[in-house]
Amino acid sequence: MSPTVFRIPEVLNISGHGIWLLVIDKEYFLPFKNFPWFKEAKISDIQDIEFFNGYHLHWPKLDIDLDLDALENLEKYPLIYR
Repeated sequence: MSPTVFRIPEVLNISGHGIWLLVIDKEYFLPFKNFPWFKEAKISDIQDIEFFNGYHLHWPKLDIDLDLDALENLEKYPLIYR
């Protein structure tokens, strides 16, 4: 069974500091210091986002998966394993 695909998120802006996304009428900022995988990515690869099950973001060309909880609660998802 394939996952349900919802409305595609929109990349609102990319700056030297990070990425702004619009997902389900809510804006998120992904700073490069917390999401370094995007810093050297091509704009077209950042804009190629899939959205599954109402909470799962996937960038197929970058092999990046994030869920909305990670964007809303950065402190729960540190980059360093402890």
